[in-house]
Amino acid sequence: MTAELICGDLRRSGDEVADRALRLAGGLARFGVEDGDVIAVMLRNGPAFIDAIQSCQIAGCFYCPINWHFKADEVAYLLNDSSAKVLIVEGDLLATLGDAVPAGVEVLVVDAGADDARDYERWLAQQAPYDGPERTPRAHMAYTSGTTGRPKGVVRLAPPPELRAQMAEGMRELCRIAWGITPGVRAMVTAPLYHSAPTSFTQQAIQQAEMLVLMPRFDAEQTLALIAEHRIEVVYLVPIMYVRLLRLPEEVRAKYDISSVRFVASTGAPCAPEVKQAMLDWWGDVIFETYASSETGMVTLQDPQSARRKPGSVGRPIADTRIRVVSEDGRECGVGEPGVIYVRQPMVPDFTYLNNDAARSKAGLDDLATVGDIGYLDADGYLYVCDRQSDMVISGGVNIYPAEIEHVLITLQGVTDCAVFGVPDAEYGESLMAVVASPGGKVSAEQVQAFIREQMAGYKVPKRVEVVDSLPRDDNGKVAKRRLRDSWLQASA
Repeated sequence: MTAELICGDLRRSGDEVADRALRLAGGLARFGVEDGDVIAVMLRNGPAFIDAIQSCQIAGCFYCPINWHFKADEVAYLLNDSSAKVLIVEGDLLATLGDAVPAGVEVLVVDAGADDARDYERWLAQQAPYDGPERTPRAHMAYTSGTTGRPKGVVRLAPPPELRAQMAEGMRELCRIAWGITPGVRAMVTAPLYHSAPTSFTQQAIQQAEMLVLMPRFDAEQTLALIAEHRIEVVYLVPIMYVRLLRLPEEVRAKYDISSVRFVASTGAPCAPEVKQAMLDWWGDVIFETYASSETGMVTLQDPQSARRKPGSVGRPIADTRIRVVSEDGRECGVGEPGVIYVRQPMVPDFTYLNNDAARSKAGLDDLATVGDIGYLDADGYLYVCDRQSDMVISGGVNIYPAEIEHVLITLQGVTDCAVFGVPDAEYGESLMAVVASPGGKVSAEQVQAFIREQMAGYKVPKRVEVVDSLPRDDNGKVAKRRLRDSWLQASA
C-alpha cells in the first residue's frame, strides 16, 4: 500500500503518490539515471521530497538530501563528491547557489514557473511511468563526518537479490520495534527530511501507513492540533521539540486531544532525563528513544518503562543487535567501564563510505562498526552514551562538524588559531562554542559570528565566542579542545 499524504493544505491519495513516484522514476531513467546512481534533493518538507523518496525504490538510485540551509560551497562539495546526476531544488534556493551546480547535472526546479522547461511539476506531468527492468530498491545516501572537516557519504550496500525480500522484512520489523510503524498506521513527521532518521521514518511510513502527515515546518501548537485532527498514532519528534511542546501554556495543551498517540519515535540527539520524564508525565508511556547512526542503523531502544528505571540510558539492543565496548588497547570493557562503542545491526545491510575506503576500514572491528561514540553497558545490558571520540556536535538533532567551521574561521583576518566544540545547552542538548586566538583582540565575538554566518548555514554559527591571545595545545601539537571545554564547564559551574 501507499499512504495518503497530507502536507499543509495539500491532500494526495495513495494512488496519486504512487503514480507520481512512477513518473519521476521514468523521467530519471530518461535522464540516464541508472541502478546505483545518485540524485540530489535540496528541498524543504513537501510533496516533491516524497516523490523523490518513493521514486528511488523504483529507479534504483540513491537520493542524497542536501540541507537547504547550506551555502553554495557546501552544496558544490556534496554534488561533486556524490557525482549526482540530477538535482531537484526549490527555485529560491537555486537562486543562492551561483555556479555551485556542476556542468552536466540535470536540474529540476520546484516552483520555477510554468514557462520554465525545468519546472518540476510541468516536467513531471510529461513523463511516462517507469516500465523498464526491475531495479534494486534504494534509499537515502546520508553525509556524515567526524574530525576531517568534510562529510563522507554513507552508502548502504545492496543485499544480493536472493536475500532482498528477507532483508526488507527485517527492516519492517526493525521499524515496528524502534519507530512503531505498522501496516495501516496513521503517522506524522515533524522534522526536516534532510536528516537521516526522519527521511528513513518517512520512507517506511509511505510504504506501510494509511496516512502520512508531513509538517512543512515544526510548530508546537500545530503539532498538537494535527494529532487531534487526524487521530495520529505514531509521530516522529526530537528532544528540542519536546522542550518547545513543554513550554506551551497549560491552557493550550488542554485544548487538544492527543490520546490517539501510542508511539513517539525519537533518535539523533540525546534527550535530557528530566525532559523525557516531563513528556512521559504529560503524554503517558508512549515516548521511545533509539540510539542509531547513518552507518549502523538502529541499535538500541529505550522504552517508557526503562526510561523511568534507567534515566540517561539509551536502552537495550534491539532484537539480535550486538554491542561491544572496547578500550583503547582493544580490551573488552567491563560493566560500567567506558570505551568505544562497536555495534552490528543484522537487519541493516552493511555500509561503506563513498570515495573513502580508508575511513571505512578505521570504523570496523571484525564485522562490527563504530562512529566514535564512547559509552558503557550496565549490569543489565543497558547502554549509556557519555561522549564522542570524534568532535561532532549534535545540536537540536543536527549533526555539526567543528573542523568544517574551523577551516572557515581560520581564514578571518586577525585570527591566528581557533577551536570549535560543543557545550551543554538546556534547549538544544548541545550548542557550539568557539575559542578564537587573536593577539591584541583584533577581532570581536560579533565579527566572528558574522563572518561564519556569511559563508555557512546559520546553525553552524557558534552561540558563544571567546577571544583569547593563544590556545593551549596537547603534546601532539593539536589544540587541547578537551581542556578548553573542561575549563568552560568549570567556570560555568
